[in-house]
Amino acid sequence: MLSLTYSSVATDALDDADLAQLLAQSRRANAENDITGVLLFRNGYFLQLLEGPDQAVRRKMDTIKHDARHTKVTVLLEEVIEERQFPEWTMGYPAADTDVEQAPGYRTTFDDLDAAGGDSVTSLPALRELIRWFRPRG
Repeated sequence: MLSLTYSSVATDALDDADLAQLLAQSRRANAENDITGVLLFRNGYFLQLLEGPDQAVRRKMDTIKHDARHTKVTVLLEEVIEERQFPEWTMGYPAADTDVEQAPGYRTTFDDLDAAGGDSVTSLPALRELIRWFRPRG
């Protein structure tokens, strides 16, 4: 199974209705392809973790790279995993009142990962911690 985390920038301003439509579309497609994950969106920036069968995640990523709603699509982390971090989420999205700035590992950008060519840099642990913070607690 593959876990892939990417960041991107929205090409247009998105309001709540746009995000709701994007989530509904993503949830349907992801459920059909056994993909789970979480989507963060703030101030025009996306951070998304996708997990599932290798080929399904890679096809989804290819679709995202060619989606006109995104630019600067950058894969930040790609890992083979034994179990899902978000097994029940066809696409989780934090509530609007979630204070993401309080999340461990919160950063306004992970650009240094791309600049370092994927080498281990200080933002990689922050990225992993941020993702863990959004995992369902139960």
